[in-house]
Amino acid sequence: MVKVFISTVLLLLSTFLLTGCGENGSSGDRSDLTFDNVRLAFIHVGDVADRGYTYRQHAGTLAMVHALGINHDTQVLNFWNIAPGAAAVTAIEEAVDWGADMVFATSFGHGPMMHEAAQQFPDVRFMHATGNLAMDAGLPNFHTYFGNMSQARFISGVAAGLRTENNVLGFVAAHPNAEVITGLTAFYLGARSVNPDVTMYVQFMGVWNNPTLEGQIAQALIDRGADVLGQHADSPTTQTVAQANGVWSVGYNNCMRVEAPDAFLVAPMFAWEVYLTYAVRNLVEGNPIRTDVLYGWEEGMVVMTELNPNTVVPNTAQAMAEAEARIVGGFNPFTGPLYGRHISDMGAPVRQILAPGDVFFERMSAPSFAYIIEGITVID
Repeated sequence: MVKVFISTVLLLLSTFLLTGCGENGSSGDRSDLTFDNVRLAFIHVGDVADRGYTYRQHAGTLAMVHALGINHDTQVLNFWNIAPGAAAVTAIEEAVDWGADMVFATSFGHGPMMHEAAQQFPDVRFMHATGNLAMDAGLPNFHTYFGNMSQARFISGVAAGLRTENNVLGFVAAHPNAEVITGLTAFYLGARSVNPDVTMYVQFMGVWNNPTLEGQIAQALIDRGADVLGQHADSPTTQTVAQANGVWSVGYNNCMRVEAPDAFLVAPMFAWEVYLTYAVRNLVEGNPIRTDVLYGWEEGMVVMTELNPNTVVPNTAQAMAEAEARIVGGFNPFTGPLYGRHISDMGAPVRQILAPGDVFFERMSAPSFAYIIEGITVID
């Protein structure tokens, strides 16, 4: 079902195709590294059973080791359900004791632990997905990376904006942080690009993965009139609640049509193997690895499932293709005029965030847009 626009050629070229800032050479890396002996540790905030974020992260690992000829059974060590804090510190230390040449951590909250470890173990490379600490750390063995998910979110929002009959969307969100807010805003802007009358309710869970809470919030959004749900949550529960209520849904990080065949429209996803292949290949071959890397739609780091033909409106594929062409042509969804409030001061008056024609640019790979724009309502 999933149509991921990644090819072997793209994986080979991913060593060279990147955007980002800063470049570090190897410092203290083993000189005898090969694809047959490199050791890679992955510290995951969840479990593959989530059928979402961690499932997709591990899929990227499997694609990377296949592309590079690495033995997953003997050269890869996975740590599952590792919360930030003491558990992450222990996992990092175990990975180093095991002989890891690279330690990958997959959650924003792992950042301080990875930063500390990079100082403590200079001969190991520490690679942090979604983080924002490496650019200012000045450490040659500490790196951050992410995919430009706002591009894929915008395109998937087109499907939602066309599908809604009530002109009301709902979004089940994890944490009220910039990563989540950037994504939900791009989703809404995509919907609004094809349906100027659409509005959206958002409710935050305060956790990445809690299917029970996710289901309760999804139901609350439907009860407020939302007939299309989006999500930044790590299970398919939003999709199954939409299915049970006879409304529609946009998934995240996996094709969730199996769970919700009559509700699921489409889902944006990460293709983590693009960055993983770049980073591991460069380490083994002795090439520099950039301190901070952001891949987007053109590099294949963010992709889309196939549309569900049973749920989307007839012109959805064409409209999404037009949105994709705009993205590839350089369009930034965060283009003014935009009005709203910062998430930290929701009691403040609405103000202009971006003037007409102005564009919001990220300083690094980690998203930093943290404004709730007009048309979006956050509910408790």
